[in-house]
Amino acid sequence: MTVYGFHASHEQVPPGDLLTAVVHAEEAGFTAAMCSDHFSPWSARQGESGFAWSWLGAALQATGRLPFGVVNAPGQRYHPAVIAQAIGSLGAMFPGRFWAALGSGEASNEHITGDRWPRKDLRNARLRECVDIIRALLRGEEVSHDGLVTVDRAKLWTLPRSVPPLFGAACSEATAGWCAEWADGLITVNAPHGQLRRIVDAYRSAGGSGPLYLQTHLSWAPSEDEARALAHDQWRTNVHGPPASWDLDTAELFDVVSEHVGDEQVARSVRVSADLGQHAAWLQEYADLGFDAVMLHHVGQEQDAFIDAFGAKVLPRLDVTEPPPAAAGTNSAEEVAR
Repeated sequence: MTVYGFHASHEQVPPGDLLTAVVHAEEAGFTAAMCSDHFSPWSARQGESGFAWSWLGAALQATGRLPFGVVNAPGQRYHPAVIAQAIGSLGAMFPGRFWAALGSGEASNEHITGDRWPRKDLRNARLRECVDIIRALLRGEEVSHDGLVTVDRAKLWTLPRSVPPLFGAACSEATAGWCAEWADGLITVNAPHGQLRRIVDAYRSAGGSGPLYLQTHLSWAPSEDEARALAHDQWRTNVHGPPASWDLDTAELFDVVSEHVGDEQVARSVRVSADLGQHAAWLQEYADLGFDAVMLHHVGQEQDAFIDAFGAKVLPRLDVTEPPPAAAGTNSAEEVAR
């Protein structure tokens, strides 16, 4: 059985509209939700960049039972102590309903600090330091640290009774295997099945035992032409893999390098079809690969028709389950206190 959730894309939709959409998604039968955490969109056509953490508090309050997650990059734009405080506060207010996935980030969001954008090995090392800092703070420890990030006598005074899980965000086999060392679970994005299978295998073979989450990009409309046009307009800037996706630093640059991207190239990154049965089949294939949760990101800016159609015609064809409470293994504040 698999959790099927709604992905809220802050870089495409204003936060007020996203709040309405996620409430709608819960009513339509989605059993989880997650959101992006961007300072900049991927394209000027997308045109939004709402603040994820403000929205998460409102969304958790507005929905009755949905667990929420966010993909975050601590270490440059965000100090890890601030992220630990944000995670801890949401966990305290909404126990069992929040998780965070941590990644090494993209220059398009992080360059705003004016600091040098580090090479990938340093970003991974910085992330690993941040993970340890965040975990220690969520355990109630006072933390000082001097390394790729600096922390001076930080301590969280508001702690959740059960610590939210920290997932690893990975798009490659190497990163998936590395995440197994420290993450409570793994999240990746849709890719060819062979690549997804290798990512799953890399995480499991390296000792990763936590749940597997997938964010899948899709485009649906009443006609094939509309679905293709929608995907091309909104998501053609997102077909570039690393290192371009990591290192390009403005929406305008993404638009320039994507000027000649065609529909076929977009279709390698986005599941495009007007056929709801085809979408259901694709989603079932992800469950068959072993993913515990699949988060659906409709790449259009209008979400209502997608939510209605998938709630009525797609989710009923799938073995949709309710997620278990979100908790980070054995490192809750209560257990540490004991």
